[in-house]
Amino acid sequence: MAANVRVRRPATPPPGLPHVAPSSHKYPPIRQDHLSADERREAASKGYGPGRRSHSPGGLNITSGEWKLLAVVLLIALGVRMFRISKPDSVVFDEVHFGKFAARYIKTRYFVDVHPPLAKLLITAAAFLSGFNGDFDFKEIGKVFENVPYVAMRMVPATFGVATIPIAYLTIRALDCRATTALLASIFLTFENGLVTQSRHILLDSPLVFFTALTVFFFVGFSNEDKKEPFTNQWWTWLALTGLSLGAVVSCKWVGLFTIATVGVCTMLQLWLLLGDLRVSPRMWARHFFARAVCLILIPVLFYMIMFQLHFLILGSSGEGDAFMSSEFRQTLGLGMEDTYADVALGSDITIRHLNTQGGYLHSHSHNYPGGSGQQQVTLYPHRDDNNLWRVLNATVNNYEQYDYEHKPIVYIDHGSHIKLRHLVTDRGLHSHEVRPPVSDVDFQNEVSAYGMPGFIGDINDDWVVEIEKGDSSDKESSKRLRTLRTHFKLRHLNTGCYLFSHKVKLPEWGFDQQEVTCNKNAVKENSLWYVETATKHPQLSADAPKVNYKIPGFLSKFWELQQVMWTTNAGLTDRHMYDSRPLTWPRLRRGINFWVKDHRQIYLIGNPFVWWSSTASVITYMIVRGFLLLRAKRGYRDFDNTKVVKYDSLCGFLFIGYCMHYFPFFLMGRQLFLHHYFPALYFAILLNCAVFDLATSTLRPKIRLQIAAVLMIIAIITYSKFSSLAYGNPWTKQKCSNAQWVKTWDFACNEFFDDYSQYSGVTVPTLNRSTPMATIGGEPGGRAAIVVEDKLGQDGVVPPEDEQSTAVPIGVPEPGRDVFAKDEQKEIKSQMRILQDVPVNNVDEKEISAVTFEPTRATPEEGKEEVKVPAGGMSATGGSEGQARPEVIGILEKEIEVELGENAEDHQKSHGPLDHEEAIADQVAHELYPEARDVE
Repeated sequence: MAANVRVRRPATPPPGLPHVAPSSHKYPPIRQDHLSADERREAASKGYGPGRRSHSPGGLNITSGEWKLLAVVLLIALGVRMFRISKPDSVVFDEVHFGKFAARYIKTRYFVDVHPPLAKLLITAAAFLSGFNGDFDFKEIGKVFENVPYVAMRMVPATFGVATIPIAYLTIRALDCRATTALLASIFLTFENGLVTQSRHILLDSPLVFFTALTVFFFVGFSNEDKKEPFTNQWWTWLALTGLSLGAVVSCKWVGLFTIATVGVCTMLQLWLLLGDLRVSPRMWARHFFARAVCLILIPVLFYMIMFQLHFLILGSSGEGDAFMSSEFRQTLGLGMEDTYADVALGSDITIRHLNTQGGYLHSHSHNYPGGSGQQQVTLYPHRDDNNLWRVLNATVNNYEQYDYEHKPIVYIDHGSHIKLRHLVTDRGLHSHEVRPPVSDVDFQNEVSAYGMPGFIGDINDDWVVEIEKGDSSDKESSKRLRTLRTHFKLRHLNTGCYLFSHKVKLPEWGFDQQEVTCNKNAVKENSLWYVETATKHPQLSADAPKVNYKIPGFLSKFWELQQVMWTTNAGLTDRHMYDSRPLTWPRLRRGINFWVKDHRQIYLIGNPFVWWSSTASVITYMIVRGFLLLRAKRGYRDFDNTKVVKYDSLCGFLFIGYCMHYFPFFLMGRQLFLHHYFPALYFAILLNCAVFDLATSTLRPKIRLQIAAVLMIIAIITYSKFSSLAYGNPWTKQKCSNAQWVKTWDFACNEFFDDYSQYSGVTVPTLNRSTPMATIGGEPGGRAAIVVEDKLGQDGVVPPEDEQSTAVPIGVPEPGRDVFAKDEQKEIKSQMRILQDVPVNNVDEKEISAVTFEPTRATPEEGKEEVKVPAGGMSATGGSEGQARPEVIGILEKEIEVELGENAEDHQKSHGPLDHEEAIADQVAHELYPEARDVE
C-alpha cells in the first residue's frame, strides 16, 4: 500500500516572534547535577533535602551580597573589640602573668607556665616588633604601664576576637542554615560582653576560642567534602587544615584537648558509618582511617611539639622556672655544672640534692627555728649556694676519734657507713632529736637542725647511717659505694632510726618559704632518697681522678619533662579563691570576675545575660526534644524518616556534642576554675541557639524570619550596652550599677562609681608624683571631726616617697590570679589599721601578687593631692609608702591637744559646731602642726 502520509510541518510562530528550530530530542537531556532516585534516598537518610549536587568548596554557597554583609559585620566587630583598647593604661587581671611571660621571652629567661606557648608567643611577637625590651615587670594589677607597647600586645587577642565573628558566620552557613541565622550568630558573638571583655586584654582565652571556632569550621567543611566525594584535592585540603587548627588550639591551652575530643568523636562516628556501608570496600575504609589518623593525630602532635621547640630555643637562659626542672634540664639553661669528682670519701666536700620533689639542695643558714629546739634551720633550697656545702666526716659514737682524712689512706663511703655531715659555712653538724618539727608537728616526724660550734666534735644525734638504694647500671661501683650523680641513697639517723626526709611543704616567712626537711620514722621511700651532685677534690685523690657530669637531655626528654611539670602544677592549683566558680554555676551566669578597679571605674567580666541565658535554654530544649523523639521512636513513630528532622538532628547533635565535650569535663577537675573556662562551651551553645532558631523559623516567610531575628539582635545589643561600662572601664553611676545587678550574686563595685556623670569631668587619673600630700587629724569613732590639712613638711626638704596607684580591695579578698611559679609563697596584702604605740611603721617587702581589690575611694577636689588619714593613735595610707610619713609628729600633736583641752577633752571629742567653727579648729591644728609655715605667712 502506498504511503500516502504527509508529514505535518511545524506550526508557524505568531507574528513578531523569532522562529525556533525544533529540538532533535523527544525528551530534554539529563542534567549532570540532577540526583537520581537512589541518590535522593541516600541524601535523605543523611539529612539532606531534595536538590542538586553542590560543587562549592566545603559546602559554602555564599552569595556576593552575603560577602558584603559579612564585611559590614566585621567592621562592627572591629569597632566593638577595639574601642578604647588603650584604656585602662595599667595592668588588668592576669596581664600580671601573661605580660610578664612576654617579658621573660624577650629577656630569654626560662619560666614555667601551665599553658602551652603558642598564644604567649604571638603576644610576645607583637611586643617585640613594637620595641618592648622586657624591662617592665607587670608586677601587680593597677600598675601603670611605662615604656610598654601594651596596646599592640592587647591587639593580638582583640584581633582573634574579631576574626571569630566571620568564622562563626561561615560555620553556620556550612551547616546548611540560612543567611539570617548566620547573621544572628555573628551578632550574638559580637555583642557578647564576656567575650568582648576577655579579648581586650593580654589574655589567652580569645586565641583559644578563635582556634576552637576555626577547627569547627574546617571540620564542617571537610565533612561536606567527604559527603560529596572523598580523596579529592579539596578533601585533603580541608582535612589537613583541620589538623593544623587542632594543633593550634591545643598549643594555646590544654582546654583545646576538648576540641580534639569533639573532632575525634565525630570522626569515629564517620568511620563507623563507613564501615556499615557495603559500597565501601575494606581497602577504601582503611584509606579513610589512615588519612584521618595522619591529618587529625600526627599533624596536631607535630604542630604542638614545634611550638615547644620554639619555646626552648627562645628561653635559653636561666630564670625563675629553673627550680621546677631537673638538674639535667637545667644544664641546658646556661647554668651548666662543671665536671665533678666521681668518688666520695671521708673528708669530701659535697652538695646533696633531694631526688623526688625537685625541692633542691640540703641547705642550712644562720637563722634559727622560732620554736622547737630553737637551733639552726635546715631546709631545701632550689638554687646553688655556698650554704649547700657539707663535709663528710666519720661518726664519733663509742668515742671514735675524728679520722685524719688528709694524711691517712682514703676511706670511701660504702653501704652501712656511719658518717657525720658538717655544714662548712656555719661549722655545725646535721642533727636530729626527739623534737617535733615547727610545721609538720606529728609524732612520727622529728626536727632536723644544724647543731654545734667550732671545735665541738658533735654527739650521737649527729651520726647518720648511709643506706645505698640503687646505682647506675653503667657504673657498677655506684651500687657498692657512694658515687656522685650515680648513687641514690638514704640517710638513717643512728640514734632514733628515722630517715632524712623532705616533702612539698613550705616553711613560713621565718624559713624564707624554703622546703621543709624532717626526720621521718614512717618515711615514704621516694621522699627519703638523696644523691650527691658535686664533690670537690679530696686531698688523697690524684689530679686525673675520674669525673662525671649530667647527661645533656635531648628535645624529647625536655619536652616530656616539661609536660609532666605542667600537668603536676596544673593539678595542684586547688586553693580556693574569691572569684572562682564551679561549672554548675556557669550556664546560669551566677557570678563574674572582678578584673580591675581604679579611678572610680571597674572592669568586671560578665556575659551578655540575654545571649547567655537563651543559649542555655536552647541546650536544655535540644535535650528535651531529642529525648522526646527517642521515646516516640520507641513507640514506633518514624520521625527520623523525615528529611527535615534528620537534618536538624545531625546539625544540632554535632553542636551539642561540642558543647558537652567543652563543658562537662570541668566537673572532673578539682583545680581552681573561673567563668572564662566556659567560653569555648559558650561558643557551641550560641551556635546551637541559632540552629534552634533556624528550625523554629523554617516554616516562616523570609521577611517574617528576618524581623524576628532583628528583634533578637536588638535585644542582644541593648543588653550589651547596659553592661558595656564594665567591659570597657567607662564612667558609670551608682544608680545604673545597682539597676544592672539583675542577680544578687553579681558583686559589682557599685560604691566605687560616682553618683553623677558630671563628677567624672573634674577627675583625672592621679600621677605617680605628688607634691602636696594631705594629712587628716581626728576622725576616730566618737572623737572629734576629721580635719584635713596640708602636709607642708614635704615642702621643707622632706619629700614624701613616690607612690603607685594600686587597685583597692576589701579586706580579706583573695587575689583573682596567683603566680604559682613565683619563688616566694604568694601572700595577700591587706590594708589594716596600725597602732603607733605598739607597731612601728617599717618598710614592708612587697610580694609579687595578682590581685584585684577594691575599697571605697574618696574623691579629692584638688588634683594630685594625697590623703593620709590618722585614726586614733594610728595611721593608714591610701598611697602605700606615703602612709609612713612622720607618725611621730602626729602622735606628739595629739598628746599636746589632749593636754591643752584638759578636763573638757570629752566634750571636744564630739563632732559638733557650725562649719566655720570646724574651719577654725582646722586652722589652729594646722598652725600647731606646722609653726614654721605660720611664721612664713
